[in-house]
Amino acid sequence: MRTDLFLITPPFTQLNTPYPATAYIKGFLNTKNISSTQADLGIEVILALFSKKGLADLFLYAEELGQPKSLNAKRIFALKNEYIKTIDAVIAFLQGKNPTLALQICQEDYLPEASRFTQLDELDWAFGTMGTQDKGKHLATLYLEDISDFIIECIDQNFGFSRYAERLGRSANSFDELYGALNQEYTYMDKILMEILEEKISVVQPKLFLISVPFPGNLYAAFRCAQYVKINYPEIKISMGGGFANTELRSLSDERVFEFFDFISLDDGELPVELIYNSIINAGELNLYKRTFLLENGIVTYKNDTLRRDYKQAEVGTPDYSDLELDKYISVIEIVNPMHRMWSDGRWNKLTMAHGCYWGKCTFCDISLDYIKVYEPVAAKLIVDRIEELIEKTGQNGFHFVDEAAPPALMREVALEILRRNITVSWWTNVRFEKSFTGNLCLLLKASGCIAISGGLEVASDRLLQLIDKGVSVEQVAQVTRNFTEAGILVHAYLMYGYPTQTIQETVDSLEMVRQLFAAGVLQSGFWHQFAMTAHSPVGMYPERFGVVKETETIGRFANNDINYIDKTGIDHDKFSFGLKKSLFNFMHGICLDYKLQDWFDFKIPKVTVPSDFIEKALREESKFNTKPAAKIVWLGGKPDMESFSKYKKGKPLEMMLLTFYDKKETFTVQLNKSEGEWLSTILQKISVSQGKVYTFQELKADFETTMEHFELLWYSQPIYDLRDFGLLVL
Repeated sequence: MRTDLFLITPPFTQLNTPYPATAYIKGFLNTKNISSTQADLGIEVILALFSKKGLADLFLYAEELGQPKSLNAKRIFALKNEYIKTIDAVIAFLQGKNPTLALQICQEDYLPEASRFTQLDELDWAFGTMGTQDKGKHLATLYLEDISDFIIECIDQNFGFSRYAERLGRSANSFDELYGALNQEYTYMDKILMEILEEKISVVQPKLFLISVPFPGNLYAAFRCAQYVKINYPEIKISMGGGFANTELRSLSDERVFEFFDFISLDDGELPVELIYNSIINAGELNLYKRTFLLENGIVTYKNDTLRRDYKQAEVGTPDYSDLELDKYISVIEIVNPMHRMWSDGRWNKLTMAHGCYWGKCTFCDISLDYIKVYEPVAAKLIVDRIEELIEKTGQNGFHFVDEAAPPALMREVALEILRRNITVSWWTNVRFEKSFTGNLCLLLKASGCIAISGGLEVASDRLLQLIDKGVSVEQVAQVTRNFTEAGILVHAYLMYGYPTQTIQETVDSLEMVRQLFAAGVLQSGFWHQFAMTAHSPVGMYPERFGVVKETETIGRFANNDINYIDKTGIDHDKFSFGLKKSLFNFMHGICLDYKLQDWFDFKIPKVTVPSDFIEKALREESKFNTKPAAKIVWLGGKPDMESFSKYKKGKPLEMMLLTFYDKKETFTVQLNKSEGEWLSTILQKISVSQGKVYTFQELKADFETTMEHFELLWYSQPIYDLRDFGLLVL
């Protein structure tokens, strides 16, 4: 099965779905008739480790090292036969192949239990709302996490399900520590990884070995893989790309890196990979490159000498997931919150609606880099073509659009196209909480299969949102989250603390805003992260504008992104971390919303200055008397039954029309005079979502007024309001 390129994602990213980078590149290579094979070595290592043989070998190795020290590790070791006995059945269950095991797991006398299960006492309330399958997944996840704790304590302290040796990749300005680790003997995990890699390489025998490194937690394993191939298959050229290189390695100058790699490319990978491949095929000739580091005469050289432009999004092809064993991924439920679990539960095909960010202003973000700065949307019809192609190839209709921020207008067009084609899709994406997300747009997105969105609230303070240049206010965020929630779309908020010049009062008030959003039921999930200054963000490039001072201007010869800085306020933001995260964990489970904020901290905090009804006031109903002439009008419902009848007023007959509509859940009627009823029935067919043309409010008014007068009197009447509650949308 020899192919030109072998593409891998090194351990570890996600357990439930493949990271999409190699699928994107493989899809592009297909358009160039370049043969390729891909593998997610992360899931393959996990499945080798978490198997009957894998655990038997693991416990034997642990025994050779000596008895574990902690009581928890001793307990797991003592129960090793129970773990070995149950592991294959549990993994099959988490792969969706053994659903009946849930009944046995939920009886809570099947799985061996260690320290992770102690949290069950706190979560008993949740199991009343969780089905047997979900409860089984959650208990099985705790079981795997117990084994993981044992591995970290007794076998390999760098182990982690979604990252490995992340410490070596984070803020690695110097290559020294990582280089030293790579010159040590293989770890236990390394040996498993190299066995799998050898099996793959010996079969594929590629000309180019391409390693995608999305995160710091993939870096060590990427270098180990490159090292192995360089030693054992010196004829194979090796290249690195991916998110880590794009953000961290832009000023790379350490020659030792090229003991492992021949090429490192930045940003969009399609053209750089094609040119690297061409240089291997045309060895010895003069070759041009795109955004690529290589070693020339012993010196690290950056080559960007081709005049060819990057490929447009319409030219890169559909992501290709072939070679990846999609039925072997495992769904875990670490936390029972229905929105929060989506990152780890379920198989998602990954797609992008647009390259880059249409806003591109947030001052904490790397907006100077092309992957955010260069905004290019994909046509809605092409996106849905790719959706249909992936459903056919993978058998999965779940999609995660991994945009920086999906554009509302494009989301609308994609939703309309999905509905026109009458296909079933479940999808979610990342957005900005901007006012374009009206209640009606959210209803349209929901009808097309949108189940959840995530977005950056960041610091819930209007002063800081302005400093961030977020382009939203807290009040606006509240209204938009309400619109999504009322449409039945789950909402996750990214939250930030420790932004430059942020005061203690603003941190406390921000937490109160978040508490009110959860209490109002318009936010279902969230995650706090502490601000980090990066070299390619406006804060990193112009720190003096934000009241911070860089601790050092030294640029390392290896990675260069995270910057140590001093906030002139002198506030220790670290101390808020535990209280913010603990309170949010409880809010996500709908409990402790009535606690005083002081209860979450073991040090004195100032009193809240936010009015207790701030969010409640922000959520007051918006008026429906505001339809703009250019607004698009869409009907999601079907054709009504029509019945004429006469109604007498002061002895005079009035010709009336009763329209009966059949919604998925109920049947309802509206009553109009006959001429208006006939017009409405006709126009609803024209503006039906199944039709290709979308009509504007002005066009409806013009159509109506060819035979009747005073369109606004009809539009703002009760019958139309009734229809607007059942799928007559103003977009």
